[in-house]
Amino acid sequence: MPSHITAHDLTFEPYLGEAEIAQRVKALGQQIQQDYEGKRPLFLAILNGAFVFAADLVRAVGTECDVAFVRLASYEGTASTGKVSTVIGLDFEVKNRHILIVEDIVDTGRTLHHFMAELQKMEPASVALAALLYKPEALQHPVKIDYLGFEIPNKFVVGYGLDYDGLCRNLPSIYQLVEIEKL
Repeated sequence: MPSHITAHDLTFEPYLGEAEIAQRVKALGQQIQQDYEGKRPLFLAILNGAFVFAADLVRAVGTECDVAFVRLASYEGTASTGKVSTVIGLDFEVKNRHILIVEDIVDTGRTLHHFMAELQKMEPASVALAALLYKPEALQHPVKIDYLGFEIPNKFVVGYGLDYDGLCRNLPSIYQLVEIEKL
C-alpha cells in the first residue's frame, strides 16, 4: 500500500488495508449467510460506490440470492449536495422479498433515509442494511445498520469503490484525506 496517493488536487494517506477489509467482509458474509438461510435475499447495491463491496460480500455469503443495482446521487466532489436523486431505478419486484441494501458508506444518512422510506412503500418482507463504512459524527438522519464493516471518523475517504470525482474506486485499500497542516 503506497504511503500517500494523489487524486486531482488532494492527497490521501492509508487508512484500511486490503487484508483488513477482506477479513471483515468475509465475517459479514458469514453472518448474513446464517441470518438469511433458506430465504434467497435480494442484494440491492447502491451504485457507484458499493459495487466493489457488493461483489465481495455476495461471494462471501455464498448462498442463493439475487443481485440488483440502483444509483442514488447526493455527492459532488467531497461534499453532499443535500439533495437525493435516483439516477438508475430498481428493476426487480421487491414485494414480499427479503432485501439487503448494500452501501459503501453512511455519513449524513440522508440518501439511505430517503431511499429506505421509498423502498418500504413497495412492501418487502424485510429490509436490512449492510454498510462497509459508517461515520457516526456526520449522521443527521436516523439509519439502522444491520451489518457494519467499520466505524470511521468524519474524514473523506477513497478506495475500494469510493471515489473523489471519479478517481480511486479501483484501489484495493481505503485512504483518508490528509489534512492540510500534515502536508
